[in-house]
Amino acid sequence: MDRYALASATSSRPIIFGEVLFDRFPDGTAILGGAPFNVAWHLQAFGLKPLFISSVGTDSLGEQVHHAMQEWGMDLSGLQTDRHYPTGVVDVSFRQGEPQYHIVPDSAWDYIRPDGLPVLPTDGLLYHGSLALRQVVSRTSWQWLKEQTRVPRFIDINLREPWWDRETIGDLLAGVHWLKINGDELAQIVPQLSDTEIRILHLFATLPLAWLIVTQGEAGALAFSAQGERLQVRPEQVMQVVDTVGAGDAFSSVLIMGLLKGWPMEQTLRCAQQFAGAVVGLRGATSRDRNFYQTFIEKWQLT
Repeated sequence: MDRYALASATSSRPIIFGEVLFDRFPDGTAILGGAPFNVAWHLQAFGLKPLFISSVGTDSLGEQVHHAMQEWGMDLSGLQTDRHYPTGVVDVSFRQGEPQYHIVPDSAWDYIRPDGLPVLPTDGLLYHGSLALRQVVSRTSWQWLKEQTRVPRFIDINLREPWWDRETIGDLLAGVHWLKINGDELAQIVPQLSDTEIRILHLFATLPLAWLIVTQGEAGALAFSAQGERLQVRPEQVMQVVDTVGAGDAFSSVLIMGLLKGWPMEQTLRCAQQFAGAVVGLRGATSRDRNFYQTFIEKWQLT
């Protein structure tokens, strides 16, 4: 039994905190994204009604975010509007098939105001990454959320140069319950140790983790529990890859759903891998086609 097991699948509601932005691709297309937004979008499609907390500018891109969330049926009470800073954008390029990101600084999501936060759910979990804490205003709001909600936290580390340092990451990880990370990021946050297994043991020794999930791209993912369990999942088939943007966010969204629904971790990992494998067949990180999600709703018997 997970020592951070959630109250019930019917009442638990995820709080998703962080960036919403537009990914601009080399061919000129711009696609709505941002890791927390992607996670919230998927969770809404799967019927979990997340509370998404972020900020957009008073510009056309901000209006597009409002419109998209409204059309998708998402709760808008956590979306702030900033008169001084623009809606976030990221310029995406590709190097040897892997996405590279130029994240424009001083975007509206850097300035999520503590005084603009909505009424919070009393149970569920709090999801966030590391990027949205790069500026003091949003970091202050995150700190307030963490102290006020007292719900367990799911962190998906997303180390983007130059927007992180080890001191900040240490503060971020304090008290984390579920941590998702890739192998490169694991090496970056525990550089003093050279072996992956020893790094994992170090994190369990220093953090109150229930589960640590290490993603490995095409090789799948590993999951380790505080009780010493070790699980592995690999892709079931070779997928047609359009781009890998958002695959990790897709994986996280199903991990969160599994936690909220009380699924065994083995089942959760398998479903997360299936969904991430489908998302790499999309241009961008999400889909507005409800049939795309309906396939998984039926397969996983979510209705």
